[in-house]
Amino acid sequence: MWGQGKDGKVEWTSMLFSSHASLQFPVCRTRGLFINGNYTEQVGIGDPVALAAVMEYLAAEVYKLARNAARDNRSAVSPHEFNKLLSGKTIAQDGILPNIQAMLLRKKD
Repeated sequence: MWGQGKDGKVEWTSMLFSSHASLQFPVCRTRGLFINGNYTEQVGIGDPVALAAVMEYLAAEVYKLARNAARDNRSAVSPHEFNKLLSGKTIAQDGILPNIQAMLLRKKD
C-alpha cells in the first residue's frame, strides 16, 4: 500500500512486500538477486513477487511429494535426510537466534 509522507512524497507503509503478497519467501531478497545478478536492465515491481511465489509453490510441491513418498513407504523423512539434501546451502533468515534469559534457566546446585 502507498501512503502520503509528511513532506508530500509517496512512501511505503511498514508492511513487507511478502506480507502484502501473502508469501513466506522473501520478496525483497528476490528483488536484490534480480538487480545484483544483472539478468535484465529493468526490474518491475511485480517481477520479484512472481518469482517468490513460483519458488514458494515449487518448494511446497517438493515437500508434498516427499511427504507422500514417506507415507507410502511407511517411513518418516528424517532431519538427517534434509541435512544431506541441503548440505553446503545457506538459508538466510531461517529462524531466530536462541536467547534464553538468565532468570528463566535452572539454577545449578
